[in-house]
Order: sequence, then C-alpha cells, then structure tokens
Amino acid sequence: MTANKQPLPAAMLAAAGIVFGDIGTSPLYTLKECLSILPDGHISPTAIMGFLSLIFWGLTLIVTLKYVCFVMRADHDGEGGILTLMSLARQHVSARASQIIVLMGLIGSAFFYGDGVITPAISVLSAIEGIEVVAPKLSHIIVPLSLLILVGLFMIQKHGTEKVSRIFGPIMLVWFITLALLGVRGIMMNPTVLLAINPAYALEFLFSHKALSFAALGMVVLAVTGAEALYADMGHLGKKPIRLAWIVLVMPALVINYFGQGALVLAQPEAVQNPFYILAPGWGQIPLIVLATLATVIAAQSVISGVYTLTHQAIRQGFLPPVRIIYTSSTESGQIYIPVVNWLLFVAVAVIVLAFRQSSALSSAYGIVVTGTMVLTACLVCIVAFKNWHWPLPAVLACLAVMLLVDVTLFSANLMKLLSGGWVPVLLAFTMLLFMWIWSSERIRLIRRLDNDPVGLKAMIQSLEANPPQRVAGTAIFLARKEYEIPQALLHNLKHNRVLHARTVLLHIRTVDTPRVYNQQRLSMQQLSPTFWQVTAAYGWHEVPSMQEILHLCGMEGFGCSVNEASFFTSHDTLVMKKRKGLARIKGGIFHFFQRNALRVHEQFRIPPNRVIELGGQKEF
Repeated sequence: MTANKQPLPAAMLAAAGIVFGDIGTSPLYTLKECLSILPDGHISPTAIMGFLSLIFWGLTLIVTLKYVCFVMRADHDGEGGILTLMSLARQHVSARASQIIVLMGLIGSAFFYGDGVITPAISVLSAIEGIEVVAPKLSHIIVPLSLLILVGLFMIQKHGTEKVSRIFGPIMLVWFITLALLGVRGIMMNPTVLLAINPAYALEFLFSHKALSFAALGMVVLAVTGAEALYADMGHLGKKPIRLAWIVLVMPALVINYFGQGALVLAQPEAVQNPFYILAPGWGQIPLIVLATLATVIAAQSVISGVYTLTHQAIRQGFLPPVRIIYTSSTESGQIYIPVVNWLLFVAVAVIVLAFRQSSALSSAYGIVVTGTMVLTACLVCIVAFKNWHWPLPAVLACLAVMLLVDVTLFSANLMKLLSGGWVPVLLAFTMLLFMWIWSSERIRLIRRLDNDPVGLKAMIQSLEANPPQRVAGTAIFLARKEYEIPQALLHNLKHNRVLHARTVLLHIRTVDTPRVYNQQRLSMQQLSPTFWQVTAAYGWHEVPSMQEILHLCGMEGFGCSVNEASFFTSHDTLVMKKRKGLARIKGGIFHFFQRNALRVHEQFRIPPNRVIELGGQKEF
C-alpha cells in the first residue's frame, strides 16, 4: 500500500484541495437549480425544507455511508478508482464474468470522461455568474471571462501543478470556512431550517409534488457530484486523511451552507435568483466571487488531473493507445501531463461553454454519467465483497439492494435530462467507450496471432548456436510482445544483416493486473544458451516501465549491461487492412489511425533514440 508520509493534519489539508474541489463548489449552483424547477417560481416552505432534506440525506447516504464507509474499503495496494475496482472484481471470477466486469469498468471510465468535460465548464461558469449579482450590466462578459480562465488553466498544465498544488489546500480550507460562516449567517435568519435533517420533510415534498419528484431527484444529484473523487484519489493521500477531512470539515461546511441558503430564501424569496452570493453581505460579494473563482479553478484542475490519471491507467492496461506523457514532478510519479488529452479536453470544454452559456443550462446536462458511474460502482464493489472479502451472500445482496435503490432511482431521474442536454456527456462517454473497445479488441487480435512457443524458440536458439552467423561485439536486446515469442526484429536482423551480437537478450515487459510490483518480484531471468538470455519484467498498471531499472536488476542477477552499452531492436510493422465491409472497415480504420499515431516502443520505455534499431515489415490485420 502507498504510505502517506505527510502528517495527518497536512494530509487532511491536501485532501481538501485535491479531493473535494468538485463537491466543495456545488453550493454555488445546487440549491438555485433545485428551486428553479418549481412551477411558476412558487417557492414554498415545503419545497425548501424538502430540498434541504434531500440534499442532506444525499450527502449522508451516498457520500458518507456508501463511499467513505464502504467503497473506500476496496483498495488495491492502496489505489482506488473505477479501473482499480474492475481489476479487483475480476480476480476470482470465470473468464465469461471477467469480460462482463471489464465492460462495466470501461463504461465507468468512459462516463468519467463525460463528467470531465462538464465539470470544469459548470464550475467556472457558476463562479463567474456572481458578476450578475454585483453588476448586472456586466453579465455579457461572463462567457468570455469564463473562457479566458479556462484557456489559462489548460495552458499552465504543461508546467505541472507541483508548486501550484501546495496552495490548493489552504485556499480550499478558506473556502470551506467561508461556506460555513455564510451558512451560519443565513441560519440565524430562520433557525427552523435545521429541522430539515428529519427525512420526513424529503418524503413530504416528494409525495406532495409527485409530478416534480423525478425532476427534483435529478437536480439533487448536483450536490453529490465528485463523490467518486474520494475513491479515485485514495492512492495519493490514503483513506484516513480523506475520511477525516470529509467528516470534520467538508460535509459540515456544505450542510451548513445549504441550510443557510435555504433560510435566506425562506426569509427573502427573491434571493432565489442566486442564494449563494446573496447570502454574503454587500461588502463581501466581490471578494467572494474571487474566492469562488479560485475554488472552481481548483475543482477543474482536480478533474483534469483525474482525466490524466485515468488515461495513464487505461494506456497501461491496454485500453488506449500509448501517447506522450510528460512527468511534471521529480518526486511524484502521479503528477503527469498528457498534451493530446489536455487540448482535446480544452476544445470539448470550450464548446460546452459556448453551447450552453449558463450554469443553469448546463445543470440540465449534468447527472446521467455521474449516477451511471454510481450504479456500476455499487455492482463492482459488491462483487469484491462477495468474491474477495468472502462476505455472506445475503449480506452482499442486502448491501447491493440498498445502494441500487438509491443509485438506480437517481439514475432514472437523470435520464429525464437526456433530451435537454444530457445527451452531450453521454455521447462523449460512449465515443470514448467505442475507442477503448476498438483499440483493446484489435490489439488483442494482433497479439493472439503472434507465436508463443517455448519449444520453437529453444529449437531456433540451438540451431543458431550450432551454426552461428557472424558475431559482433556487444549486447543486443530484442523486445518481445510475448514471453516465448521469436521477435520479428530478430528474424529481420538475421535475414538482412546476417549477424548476431555476442550477447542476445529477449526481453518481454508485461503489465500485471495490480497497481505495482515490488522489486523482488519484478524480474525473471533465464539463460537459454551460452549467448542467449530470456528476461521478463513485470510492472503494475500504476507504474512506468524503466529500461534503466530493468538493466540494473539484470546486473544484480550477474548480467552486467547499461542502457548506453546495449543496442535495442524493436519491431514496428506497417499494418495493411484486409478487405472489410461496413462497420468492420470503420473499426479497422480507427485502429489503423491510432496505431499509426501511437508512441513507439522506445519512447514508451524511455530508451535513448540513438540506441534503437527499428525493423519491421507489412502485416495484415
């Protein structure tokens, strides 16, 4: 497990900045959007108390009980997230069930990409919309200013967030304290709002507004968006700091602020236009806009970093093509920058801002992918509880039923948003799912066609030892995609150059279904003949294979060689598509495009270009 080296208070502060940005900025728009669905703008005490009760119990049941108390137990060597949960759930199941679990994990990952486009847009827009409260005549600058902030945010990604992230925690601490203070100010206007903790108010509202009940649940989901971040960021900070930060700081501040907004609207119904900003005194509204903008930038940054992390995991597990990844920290391997993802995400977010233009319009597109991920998480964690933790089946089914009762209800309620904008993140999600499926399925088909015959490999080596071609000094390392594959680069070298190096290494780097592999289990080395060695290096999907590390471990096994002394032979075949029809041809064309633009092997494993010899030919697929 990844140990959290920070003192607990510092780790809790870091959690406030890294984990809770999304859910922490939801008071900017949640209650306003909830009340906006009431017919003819009729704000009744029943509706206000009902929404407050729904928000409170949503935070309690979904975030606290489901994620903090239950889902966060499912760690894989300290790591969390939907792909981690997928890898845990498929450990002790049949091959058929494993395929279904992989599909669930990929759908959940694709949903995260959809959420990653909406969140920065709605967060920044909702913060800048405070200008309408302070200076209504400047409302026309909200969209341009939001775009300007987003441009700046995406431009600084290439410089890394190591230094900037140090101030995230203190800013978010100030933010949560401000939320609580504003909430207390509002509650003092009408302390009876505290009675909304009683779930009877939620039930009374739902039963008395049956026509609106589904729409109401669809809006309440805005209060719990970001719950997945608690689980996804577990590997960076550890369980205890995240749990304590939520219970001690974040949830109390959110609840107090929501109840303060409710009390304000009860006392001043006209405040419903923007209860968050009107809750502040006049002198504090401009500073509050500045603080809210900083908080939403941090929230957007957290989502962007999450998209990078998810992409890295998907690449390492073979679900996306390798792309250039820049490591922006000398000490933290998790701090990365992926240029192609950064700019594709920026274009998508900018289009969303220009298309919807208001946070209230975006709220109609929000929620489907979030609640869809919640449903999948509930199913996967219950598989882990049954298969990995060996819980009794009745207990597992009871937990699953309770979670699905909440999650499926919310997911169904949000499906009503499909035609009013919800199709946008769903389309983005299923586009990503399609890409992941195409890349992984076509890649598996190609790898399956490779020979993996240990008898054939040994026979070839014996033949070469008996009748060797001309030998040259040095060490040649041939990268193989299977453990007992005869590398195509070796065959091409023998055919065209008719030489062998004094020492030949057949190296296979494999990704195992765990986050990381410890050094004592990293390397398997076998001498096949006087001049041939077979090396298999295992890496987890949270790690980055390093050729320098592999050769260092080989040296500890008695095979001395450095990166700058070896010649690395890799295969890069030109793919030629067979005759395909219809969708199969489109699928092949997409895979061909990805393969042509994917990172080369030496770039993936950080081998110096001047040590690489790339050989290949044409291959049909």
